[in-house]
Amino acid sequence: MLKLIVVPLMIATSGGFMALAWLGHLRIKEYGFWVALGLSWLIVLPEYVLNVFATRLGYGTFSGAQMAAFHLCSGVVFVAIVSRFVLREQITLQHVTGFVFLAAGMTLLLYRVKTVK
Repeated sequence: MLKLIVVPLMIATSGGFMALAWLGHLRIKEYGFWVALGLSWLIVLPEYVLNVFATRLGYGTFSGAQMAAFHLCSGVVFVAIVSRFVLREQITLQHVTGFVFLAAGMTLLLYRVKTVK
């Protein structure tokens, strides 16, 4: 039962690290490509470890497709958060509408959590 909470939190945290790795380096353009690449990889390493651990822990409680969808969905949400607060971009009504559709999709995917046999 604890996996129903811990696994999604771990996957969401992983999505947050990934969004920061994807976009965070855009704030430090003055350091060049190789520094940006190195910093991105330093951020992605704990993201990958966390994601692999969460999916191995969660498999059986969640299906692989459910966990992948949750990772993608949380990644999109964190991309918007990083865009807003790190890059200082605006979140528009179009973004919010997209999040509503993502939430509806996740509800459909997670409606019945079945054990994988």
